Amino acid sequence: MFRTALRNVLAHKARLLMTVLAVMLGVAFVSGTLVFTDTLGNAFRNQTAKSFDNTAVVVTSPTSDSGGGVTSDGLPAATLKKIQGADGVAEATGRVSGFAGVADPQGKLIGSSWSNTGANYSPGKDGKDASYDFTDGTGPAEAGQIALDRKTAGKGEYEVGDTVRVSTNGPVQEYTLSGIFTTEDGAVNAGGSLVLFDTAVAQKLYLKPGLFTEINVSAAPGVPDEKVLAAIEPLLPEGAGADTGTALADEQAKAIEDGLGNLNTMLLVFAGIALFVGVFLIANTFTMLVAQRTKELALLRAVGASRGQVKRSVIMEAAVVGVLASVVGFVLGLGLAVGLRGAMSSFGAEMPAGELIVAPTSVLAALVVGVLITVFAAWLPARRAARIAPVAAMGSAHAVATTKSLVVRNSIGGVLTLAGAAGIVAGAASGDSTGRMLIGGGAFLALIGVIVLIPLLSRPVIALVRPALQRLFGVSGKLAAQNAVRNPRRTGATASALAIGLTLVTGLTVIGVTLSQAIDKATTDNIRADYMVMMANGGIMDSSALAALEKAKGVEAVSGQQAFYLKVKGEERAASAVNGPDVAKVFNLEPVSGSLAGLADGQVAIAEKTADEHGWKPGDTIPVSFVKEGDDARTEKKDLKVAAVFAENEFVSPYVVDASVTAAYDSTPDIREVWLTMDGGETGANEQALVDALGNNPGMTVMDKQDIRNSFGGMINQMLNIMYGLLGMALIIAVLGVVNTLAMSVFERQQEIGMLRAIGLERGKVKRMIRLEAVVISLFGALIGVGLGSFLGWAIGETLRSSIPGYALVVPWERIGLFLLLAGVVGVLASLWPARSAARLNMLTAIKTE
Repeated sequence: MFRTALRNVLAHKARLLMTVLAVMLGVAFVSGTLVFTDTLGNAFRNQTAKSFDNTAVVVTSPTSDSGGGVTSDGLPAATLKKIQGADGVAEATGRVSGFAGVADPQGKLIGSSWSNTGANYSPGKDGKDASYDFTDGTGPAEAGQIALDRKTAGKGEYEVGDTVRVSTNGPVQEYTLSGIFTTEDGAVNAGGSLVLFDTAVAQKLYLKPGLFTEINVSAAPGVPDEKVLAAIEPLLPEGAGADTGTALADEQAKAIEDGLGNLNTMLLVFAGIALFVGVFLIANTFTMLVAQRTKELALLRAVGASRGQVKRSVIMEAAVVGVLASVVGFVLGLGLAVGLRGAMSSFGAEMPAGELIVAPTSVLAALVVGVLITVFAAWLPARRAARIAPVAAMGSAHAVATTKSLVVRNSIGGVLTLAGAAGIVAGAASGDSTGRMLIGGGAFLALIGVIVLIPLLSRPVIALVRPALQRLFGVSGKLAAQNAVRNPRRTGATASALAIGLTLVTGLTVIGVTLSQAIDKATTDNIRADYMVMMANGGIMDSSALAALEKAKGVEAVSGQQAFYLKVKGEERAASAVNGPDVAKVFNLEPVSGSLAGLADGQVAIAEKTADEHGWKPGDTIPVSFVKEGDDARTEKKDLKVAAVFAENEFVSPYVVDASVTAAYDSTPDIREVWLTMDGGETGANEQALVDALGNNPGMTVMDKQDIRNSFGGMINQMLNIMYGLLGMALIIAVLGVVNTLAMSVFERQQEIGMLRAIGLERGKVKRMIRLEAVVISLFGALIGVGLGSFLGWAIGETLRSSIPGYALVVPWERIGLFLLLAGVVGVLASLWPARSAARLNMLTAIKTE
């Protein structure tokens, strides 16, 4: 029977081609994902290990949280000196770091803003800093000098001796480039930049003179890391932490594995979707092959083959196809892994160098997945083949489904669909994370139920368009509609593949467009300012930037957005410190009662929900506590009078005070945004005036209203595009399914097509008939997918309604129309080869075909 199975595979190479392609693409996705994440993980682990070379112990600074965020208190130079004299210590180096943005010759920021770093250059006894290898020049030795990593210097076309403009969190400064170096720093390898300052300069920029954020300790030869750690720990100030370099490297490696594990899971989910879609193509192929070989299988039964042997022969055919497709798919997966790495680098996320890692588990997973999926999909056709009686099969070309089997199938499909729909509705009604879990379970049941019911649905749905097809395309349209429902199971399996892909695409689109418009509406409704200025890395802005913007030409109103926390009734509450006289000109703060003018007098404005919760109204006095920062840190109580109650605004906290109220308690205000209203609104001249006021600072970003909307909604659109790309594999396999079904259908109907040609149907009309059949099947699957996807999008949106102000369902009709149009185009393209084959059939040869 194995020889029989192998002979059948070789005899039907063309008809099995689409099955091989489907499995091959799915396996390539799986193996490519595994190899890519293994390679990436290995590269990052090696980089992490290198960054801790010659580091026995790392000491970290104590931290404090005043409510506005965790800050480093610093390690004093005295602690560094004690550590340097500890037993077993060869050398101890103090480190301090923060944000530093380098401008290119055009004034633009070099590198990814989140990973642009500044640090101190700390030479040892030999005059070198072991963390950096200089390829040109030397490290900075005085206040006006810096050194740059080689990649950043190359991007900016800088050479030793050039003047470089660098931004931290204050005004941009000019430095002389003293040297260029290479480093294993992860930020640089991720596409960022690294600027080295003289230690005194870095301390002044990022902490305080004489303080470090961490101390790196190297051990004397032969001294274990644990012994050095034990010697250092008694010397540390309260709150400081210390651990061995090996432990920290392992900890970072674990964090990398966890992060890559999430990426791995996401990619494998989409690979699973692609393989799930492929199941329908494979099952359809083997069902049609079994139907076309009914007499051959019956003859095997007649000469003594048992049902089990017939079943195993079909399963073995599937296994052979699965092995072949898996091997080719794995090789393609290696290319995909290399391509993914290159794609990430092209988007600026540069990956550390490292060899391609092909683990045995990746090879095994590819083979197992490919073979199991193919065998699983072929199991039902094999079972049907084994159940055909030899005598019945010898007299019939096709096995007809019994009434009982259809009733059972449709009943199961109906129950699953209703149960799934009930779960989706229940999840939408609950409106929380539990609801989303219910929706996920309900979606799975509903999708399976609809797939089971699709053959039943195909007849009435396609019957609706049959008259239009006949009127528009004549006999070709009539025959196409009839052929599309001649075998409902085959049509259903083909349409199901498209339906699955478009269900996910449509659901994601409905959610994405709805969220994007809700964010857009929130921006429009809550903001009156023309521009927002912030640090490129989203960090704290120096107060000098606010002062410079206040003096900019054309500014009508300006307010910083300072985040801090108040203690109200013993609990910390988020609050905003603003410019009281101008806040209503930059934010849409509508007073429900009272007046915002009281902010200038040191009073507080409270959001409506918070005020209602506590029963506060204008004129009431509320006791609060401020945390005073600095060397004399303490909590001070104060009574604030309520000036106004305002309608909810998502861009300010529930408690709003004038910045003068917090000035006495916060010497370094946490200002991350400055909002401005300009004379003449948004114009190129006004934007340039703000850029000029900031000194053309590369570390600061000036955003107009559209930029603001994009900053909040752009991530949603970016995620949608990524999801579309990942689902593209499933849609490609679905298209292969349409091609496969039509090609095998043409082969099955050779005699019929020959008769049509013999009685006068022209070749052009034969082509049109096949094309229309493909379009009908594609649009049928697309309609099912769009309908189910829209339903799921609505349900998931309902669970997000309470957390997104102004949420309202948006049905993206133009995108749905585009999806349906693309489905029609897919049908036309999928039919090109089968239609051409049908039109070129020799009518006499076709008529003689059994």
